[in-house]
Amino acid sequence: MKLALLASLIASAAAFAPSSSTGARASTALDAGKQSQALPFLPYPENLSGYVGDAGFDPLRFSDYFPMDYLREAEIKHGRICMLATVGWIAVDMGLRVYPVPAGLEGVTAATAHDASVAQGGLGQVFGWVAVAEMASWIGVSQMLQGSGREPGYFGFDPLGLMKGKSEAEVNNMKLKEIKNGRLAMLAFSGICTQSVLFDKTFPF
Repeated sequence: MKLALLASLIASAAAFAPSSSTGARASTALDAGKQSQALPFLPYPENLSGYVGDAGFDPLRFSDYFPMDYLREAEIKHGRICMLATVGWIAVDMGLRVYPVPAGLEGVTAATAHDASVAQGGLGQVFGWVAVAEMASWIGVSQMLQGSGREPGYFGFDPLGLMKGKSEAEVNNMKLKEIKNGRLAMLAFSGICTQSVLFDKTFPF
């Protein structure tokens, strides 16, 4: 019994003993690992490596839990939507219209157009067409997640031939421009909505 108690005390004391040199080297190696470029006080999220526009920004570590192709698809998609939405919001506020305004939508601003469009009935059609586009796009996303090799955000849509005959470096530069402008548009559209709705302001906000 005394030997058992003595052994347990020694084991308990060992738990508080300094770690071995091997453990110290491992800890040092971890501390000296690559740091995020965007957030230098955080370690670099390894799953971001190889993606255009990567600056190591993933403070919540989403890339550890979700496929990076899916996250990049979502980023590109929302960036494209916000680029269109920003231009559309400003155009409505400036009164730039290239078609006759339907009855019930005269004099609306971008901020008040939603309720007026619901009452007029046009927003229901928009919802239907967006639903069709979402279902069609999900086929490509689903195949990508199953290993089809499809590139995130790619739908073969290049009517102006901007990518035609370009080198890999030039193509990556165009992709980087789209990513950066998309990220800027997501922030811009959030600010536009906040200014317009909370402070009842129109362009230039």
